[in-house]
Amino acid sequence: MLDLAKIKVEVAEDPEKISTTHLQLGLPLIFILSQEETLEADKRIAESVAWQLLGKAGLLLLSRNSVGLDVSSRYNVAIKTVEEDMPVKYLTLKDADEIVALVRNGEQSNPSLDDKAEEVYEEEEEEEGVENENNEQEIQDDEVVESAVRDRKRELSLKHIHTLTEESFLSILAETNHTAVLFYASWEAVSLVVMQSFLEVAAQLKGTPEISLARVNCWDWPHLCLRENVTQFPIMKMYTKEGAWLAYSGMWETKEMMKFIELSRNSCPVRLMTPEEIEEYLTDKTSPHHTVSVLGIFDSSMSEAREAFIEAGRILNGYVTTGIYYEEDATVLAHKYNVALPALLFAKPSTQQRNAFQLSQYNTQDIVKVIRHALLETFPEITVENLPDYFQMKKPLLILFSDGIPGEKEVEEMKHVAVGEDHKTFITCWLNLKNTPVGRSILKAYFGNSVVPVPLLLWISLHSGGHVFVFPSDQSISETNILAWIEKLKTKQEAPRATLSEKEWKPRLPAYNFLSMMEPTLPEFTIYTQESISIRQEEILGEKKAEAAVTKKPTKDSTMEELKPKKPTGRALRRAAPHLGAKEKQAKHHSEL
Repeated sequence: MLDLAKIKVEVAEDPEKISTTHLQLGLPLIFILSQEETLEADKRIAESVAWQLLGKAGLLLLSRNSVGLDVSSRYNVAIKTVEEDMPVKYLTLKDADEIVALVRNGEQSNPSLDDKAEEVYEEEEEEEGVENENNEQEIQDDEVVESAVRDRKRELSLKHIHTLTEESFLSILAETNHTAVLFYASWEAVSLVVMQSFLEVAAQLKGTPEISLARVNCWDWPHLCLRENVTQFPIMKMYTKEGAWLAYSGMWETKEMMKFIELSRNSCPVRLMTPEEIEEYLTDKTSPHHTVSVLGIFDSSMSEAREAFIEAGRILNGYVTTGIYYEEDATVLAHKYNVALPALLFAKPSTQQRNAFQLSQYNTQDIVKVIRHALLETFPEITVENLPDYFQMKKPLLILFSDGIPGEKEVEEMKHVAVGEDHKTFITCWLNLKNTPVGRSILKAYFGNSVVPVPLLLWISLHSGGHVFVFPSDQSISETNILAWIEKLKTKQEAPRATLSEKEWKPRLPAYNFLSMMEPTLPEFTIYTQESISIRQEEILGEKKAEAAVTKKPTKDSTMEELKPKKPTGRALRRAAPHLGAKEKQAKHHSEL
């Protein structure tokens, strides 16, 4: 009986210096380049390949970490032949079958395996050339894909994050109190761009004992992602040692991701027991991300409102810090801030500003909405990051475009408008063209190539007609003039300077029109019963049969061919992963992801 240990051997030495009996017998040596995170999976692959190549080649499992191999991370296989003057060849192969085919084809053609290796390199170059031609068309209206294509040859440093597999997932999570896990797909453009921000976060959190970062490639580990309820990618989840998790839903920007990871470490809401604890909580300045503290104040009898607030605190965990106080002297604290119970107290430690509001609705979602709206600034600077927060309120924007920070007089007058009687019907804000250069593109869309003077005050009705109005240039920016101008807009005495078009964002190419490829659904307002669904399914089946009969009549051979099991294919050497997306393509030099 053959000993498996003799068929495949684990080594920790430079391939150039390794010599075995296989080379003495004129057989090539195959190295599978492994790493600590995927060692167990690589062992299984190596075992399968070793049996298939028995008597044709030697197989060695080489650990990158132990050798410190100075080769690109995109290579996963190396070949050493009997020729003494020939260096070790490093290749990027898709699966175990390609390793077997590489040896067998080289054995049959006999020009040596080096020729086969050169063919692999030539095929890679040809594929890259074809991809460049295809990408030229794809990236024209997709800045994310363009960024991924532009940086496809950039080597990413993954040393600060763990690579999780089905075997190591739970054990790695148990090592630290909090672990941020990025679930992604290595072939998908957004995932590759988000990975760069994730690595920047990992570098900044290096050495933090209570936090670790990890990644799971759903392309390689689909069952793990399914088990963790990953329905889209990329997605980041913050796990505790016990397995509880929070999903991140903010911007894929380093600063925002850092804020979520640091704030989610604290259990929310924090129960406070004494006035001293309350004061310490409201004045906490230990974290740069701890900008606003929210305190819920309740009487001991207000169980319904208290439970709703606790649930709201859990929902907002990672985005805002919440605390709760429901001791017997809660009325004394409420009297201090001149507010009736139940109440919410908002504190900004940096400015010592505190505002209290009475809670009129005890529903969890209403409390979440109140807190989110209260966190918005009175006269905010609009940026790419915070625009969605204000845009979703569906109110007109009274926005001041400025080339830098506006003058003190303009700021003071705009703030008076922002806190006036009608301030709840619109959003008063400003945009710094130096900090947010995309603002110039916005002005160009409104005014064409005309040069407009700044500061410039506009009224933009994004959700009601798309009209853009310009504040008269011959008037000074004052509260009185602005309010009088707004009244004219309401009575339609002013003509819009521009109107935003309502054109649809259609797919650039027919092949991208995925909605047209979906199965037809039941008509709107249909009462769904089991009978109606069954009838509709029979109609769809009949349509498909009729279409198939028109296009081509199936033959016995073709039917048998369709019934044959299809051989699964995969993009990773570690395992053959199922097709998780319509596009089975990886960016070059991102294969290690």
